[in-house]
Amino acid sequence: MSELTLNNGVTIPQLGFGVFQVPPEDTQRTVEDALAAGYRHIDTAAAYQNEEGVGAAIADTGIAREDIFITTKLRNGEQGRAQEAFQNSRKALGLDYVDLYLIHWPVPSQGLYVQAWKEMERLYENKEIRAIGVSNFLSDHLDTLLESAEIVPAVNQIELHPSYQQAELAGKCRSLGIEVEAYSPLGQGADLNGNAVTSIATAHNATTAQVCSPGTWRPATSSSPSPWTPDVSGKILPRRP
Repeated sequence: MSELTLNNGVTIPQLGFGVFQVPPEDTQRTVEDALAAGYRHIDTAAAYQNEEGVGAAIADTGIAREDIFITTKLRNGEQGRAQEAFQNSRKALGLDYVDLYLIHWPVPSQGLYVQAWKEMERLYENKEIRAIGVSNFLSDHLDTLLESAEIVPAVNQIELHPSYQQAELAGKCRSLGIEVEAYSPLGQGADLNGNAVTSIATAHNATTAQVCSPGTWRPATSSSPSPWTPDVSGKILPRRP
């Protein structure tokens, strides 16, 4: 599995497995299947309500902890108590540390994401998190955060696929040293049947899922598709040129 290096030197597998919409009762089996298929980056969130299943799969898999990269995310309603929320997620996962912790959404109406970031910086400094980042942050949210941040986010996880490329935002992130991580890289399945995608796939003897991978059409991104079967799920960081 190819890896990319984040702005703090931590490496992250380019392709990840997202468990959005995986029912809690199915999560352990689904993640075990993903790990058996070769995935080493599992992406969950407090809001998905399936962190315990992810943790159970990690505990039972027999794969060394340092060989699995775990991402989870701060729930919107818990931005005012990020440290407590993180500890709850860490305990649900059954882990001593988390590899990547993200603010799931900025929710600017709350006015709390800068405060949450400050708390996450302390968790990072205490080595409870190997890298911290954001998700669904637009340009103005990044500007506001960076005005007072001591640590530049390692990642901005955003929706990114052939029919929704967000080129300006992705370019700004890269110029700031923030890795772009794509979610829904298959366009929730819709892009798999697009005329351009199918034409390219036919011309290059590839699958439409391979063509949709950001690592293929924009080589500097990581990704995690969310349909939850191991052959199509993943979050991808496109590889840099």
